[in-house]
Amino acid sequence: MGMTDSQFKAFLRFVLDALQEAKAEETIEKRDAKLDKVIDTMQKALED
Repeated sequence: MGMTDSQFKAFLRFVLDALQEAKAEETIEKRDAKLDKVIDTMQKALED
């Protein structure tokens, strides 16, 4: 089953927000942890 345009845009907003938060982190460790979380969430979405 595919996504509607609105659902896809909401997903992109989530990804963009998560990446912006990661970029704003002060340390590499915190940034990498946030990026790992985004990657994990996206991987799980692909597997559903």
